[in-house]
Amino acid sequence: MIQVRFAGLGGQGIILLGEILGEAAVLDKKYVGQASSYGSEARGSACKADVIISDSWIDYPEVTEADVLACMSQGTYEMHKKKVNPSTGMIFVDTQMVKPDASSTLKHILIPATERALKDLGNRMVANMVLLGAVIKTVELVSQEALLQSLSKRVPSSFLETNRKALALGFELAKS
Repeated sequence: MIQVRFAGLGGQGIILLGEILGEAAVLDKKYVGQASSYGSEARGSACKADVIISDSWIDYPEVTEADVLACMSQGTYEMHKKKVNPSTGMIFVDTQMVKPDASSTLKHILIPATERALKDLGNRMVANMVLLGAVIKTVELVSQEALLQSLSKRVPSSFLETNRKALALGFELAKS
């Protein structure tokens, strides 16, 4: 079983990340538990999306101790970093949005998601997909085929190609 939490602010596409990953895991014939929460404001409040992926039945759909935490805002990083598995957990951070705790002993993976989405794709709105691509490539949570199939179901066709490019960029960033 692996517990994944995406965290950021409303409007960054955090909930969408959880939906895409969850559906991709189902397409890969895994059991999935999923939960999300967000503030009452439409944009700008803290939100999170939890995805539990397992080969067997899942009895609780929320992360209790994250194996993977992917953060797109400083406030949510501070809020959730204490709930990462201290021995095996890893934290992915968007380097333009989050400054990692220098004293932390947890493994941090720095991904310039927002910066590269803007520079390479001309659209900072797909930074979430860049981060998702980096997480998937590093941790191998789901197959790329299932991920792309799930993406095509969740993203409007007019934005599909840009989002595919953003995932591919995330895959590349994970290699370096």
